[in-house]
Amino acid sequence: MANTPQAKKRIRRNERRAEINGARVGRIRTFIKKVELALTAGDKTAATAALAAAQPEIARGVSKGVLHKNTASRKFARLTKRVASLG
Repeated sequence: MANTPQAKKRIRRNERRAEINGARVGRIRTFIKKVELALTAGDKTAATAALAAAQPEIARGVSKGVLHKNTASRKFARLTKRVASLG
């Protein structure tokens, strides 16, 4: 259990950050899901638009530290490949 004021503050801060970071990851998942839904529907224009919207969200996740750089790169590459294969 936290005894020092610093440790107590750290616990409070970690809880707030976990909530914010969870929201960020959820937002990224939503954007990726929109691309995947357009892919399953076979709509290339919607998939391309959704991918264009998802790319900056994924990059923002990397800059904020909720996603690893290579993970984001892999996700984006795989989505791009799937969108390109529609045409």
